[in-house]
Amino acid sequence: MTEQQLQENSDIIIPKHIAIIMDGNGRWAQQRGKTRVVGHKNGVESVRAVVSTARKQGVKALTLFAFSSENWQRPEKEVTVLMDLFMFVLTREVKKLHKNNIRFQVIGDVSRFSDKLIKKITDAEKLTENNNDMVLSIAANYGGRWDITHAAKQLAQKVNDGELAIDDITEQSLDQQTSLAGLPELDLLIRTGGDFRISNFLLWQAAYAEFYFTEVLWPDFKEDEFLKAMACFDQRERRFGQTGEQVKSSK
Repeated sequence: MTEQQLQENSDIIIPKHIAIIMDGNGRWAQQRGKTRVVGHKNGVESVRAVVSTARKQGVKALTLFAFSSENWQRPEKEVTVLMDLFMFVLTREVKKLHKNNIRFQVIGDVSRFSDKLIKKITDAEKLTENNNDMVLSIAANYGGRWDITHAAKQLAQKVNDGELAIDDITEQSLDQQTSLAGLPELDLLIRTGGDFRISNFLLWQAAYAEFYFTEVLWPDFKEDEFLKAMACFDQRERRFGQTGEQVKSSK
């Protein structure tokens, strides 16, 4: 489905919140006889395409998995390049995000990053904090188990400080302490690259998300592929524990 077809069909349901595991940069490069670094650099073009398309389609939140807490185990040279690339993209792209009224944030444990990179992140978040057209969240040094553990620690601290009773700990109160608190519920989780797992990404938030897996490697995942995923989402019947008959009768 093209963007024009998607726009012409007013009945299409647009996900409010989409998350993407951007997988396949290394394999894309290796297939072309190039280094993995080349794949990561080409993947930036797909990020630009997806962010632009999401905003035009009215998506309110887009969350991209850039660097997991497990990725530190990769070769040191590749990690260094990824950090340098992150710094470069922040420097070059944040003003464009701001111009397009997009709020930028990084979710994850940024304490392991260099002071220079942390400052870049802080400055970018500050510049765009009042933008409200779409929220772009970049998950960096992020893990779903870390997110839940961190949220639990926050609640435990509130109990310890006498600000919260144990009986007041609910799904809602824990959710408010997670990295994506305040954003719309996750509707659609996309993974490129052909693997069928979510790799410790948004474990809490993905409870009722629709999953979309594609063989397309991330550097080839441009506007048309993104729109295919959105069109597929429109065909899903989201029951949230109800029967199909209940869902149909409520429409």
